[in-house]
Amino acid sequence: MLRVQLRTLLCALALVPLAACGDGKEGASFSINSSDSDGNASGASIDGTGEATIDTPFFKGKVTLPKLKLNADNFDMNGVHLYPGSTISGMNVDVKDRPGTGNDGRVRVTFASPAAPATVRDWFKRKLNAAGFKLSDKGNGLTGTTDENKPFTLELTPDGANKSNGVILIE
Repeated sequence: MLRVQLRTLLCALALVPLAACGDGKEGASFSINSSDSDGNASGASIDGTGEATIDTPFFKGKVTLPKLKLNADNFDMNGVHLYPGSTISGMNVDVKDRPGTGNDGRVRVTFASPAAPATVRDWFKRKLNAAGFKLSDKGNGLTGTTDENKPFTLELTPDGANKSNGVILIE
């Protein structure tokens, strides 16, 4: 079963006031958006500067919090974390509760890795295949399905010598 650690994200959001900040660099950006079968939408987000926004039918507000820094260990897909030394720059979770759609939603994670795209791709392919994903190479990335047969894409682009930027999309 695919278990993207949303619990980690929610705990991180709750503990944001305790996070370290002050290095002058932007932190990670997060958003969680949901809608129910009646079309009611709710959402919460933290941008890279620490501004948090909550928008629900019952409460709306903004607050500035310390910047949140997350690394490879703060994300988990069936026991597979991001490539060692990676940092998360953004995570978006969209959840929809529509009749007849089952688990309808999408997770998008953006990250930076301290290795060339081919190295990161091969590492992910080995680890995710062992976790039940069915994947094939697609350029510098991967495409296929999760162990729950949901579409999975990993896109990697070079970022200088021996660095890469990546996007994981699970639908």
